[in-house]
Amino acid sequence: MRLLQVNNLKTTFHIEAGQVQAVRGISFYLNKGESIGIVGESGSGKSVSMLSIMGLLPDNARIEADSLIFNGSDLMNLDYKRIRKLQGNDIGMIFQDPMTSLNPLFTIGQQIMEPIRIHQKLSKADAMKKVIEILKLVEIPSPESRLNQYPHEFSGGMRQRVMIAIAISCNPRLLIADEPTTALDVTIQAQILDLMNALKNKLDTSIIMVTHDLGVVAKMCSRVMVMYGGTIVEEGSVREVFYNPQHPYTWGLIRSLPKVSTGEKRKLIPIQGTPPDLIAPPKGCPFTARCEHAMKICELRPPQQVHLTETHRASCWLMHPKAPKVQREVTV
Repeated sequence: MRLLQVNNLKTTFHIEAGQVQAVRGISFYLNKGESIGIVGESGSGKSVSMLSIMGLLPDNARIEADSLIFNGSDLMNLDYKRIRKLQGNDIGMIFQDPMTSLNPLFTIGQQIMEPIRIHQKLSKADAMKKVIEILKLVEIPSPESRLNQYPHEFSGGMRQRVMIAIAISCNPRLLIADEPTTALDVTIQAQILDLMNALKNKLDTSIIMVTHDLGVVAKMCSRVMVMYGGTIVEEGSVREVFYNPQHPYTWGLIRSLPKVSTGEKRKLIPIQGTPPDLIAPPKGCPFTARCEHAMKICELRPPQQVHLTETHRASCWLMHPKAPKVQREVTV
């Protein structure tokens, strides 16, 4: 059953230099109880698309969509008051960088308690009991004493657990995790991902994982979307996208991964060039300037989306019947 259906989402920022077309017409869905991943370089539109759904963008942003259906309601038709009721209650978000996302002037307990008292209308005593339960749920030791401490008294991994505690404090139907393992060492990353998986199963929460780490997607998600230049260039199950990628940008992402299973010493192959300028985005495929297989038509017209299977789709002119055949040297 569908929890979220996004149809033709566009987000534009109005600045002095012009209009930044950060998200340029993306569509996707999320089923109840499912985890999906969104991957891509910085500036590809991953975080902005999620903040658009949450309604957390600044005043200079304009959000347009044919529809944003969440749990049967179109978010585009809701007023500010109803959107505020959804934020933190039905939709929770783990923001990037817990050190800057947490307020250094308030204790951990106060920051977790705030959404509980706002959305669930509990007394201070009852809210405090729930804070202790949530801290136990995210495996923070001695929660009765830790809730009176400040963010600077916690390690990076513990601060990330606090961010998760805030996000799940009202048992949301949807949890958006924006780079939840950034700046954490490998051991702590694994603990955070295991914790999120356990909470997903325990609370029956759907998850959208925003990340640049394909390893995180392989561990957490059943489907993955690859974003570039404000668009979705490829989407499918994790197995389809990792083992049968169809877009040159996806090939580049996979080739840039270190491979330890083969035992061979191989140099990483970076993607040359820089992402497109979204004040004046390309007329055709956004990846044209960096693609070693680009053709003339790639500059002139955006490629049509091709459905390869029921779940796998990609947008690339190389899949056109008249396009030249290209040898792909891509292995996971």
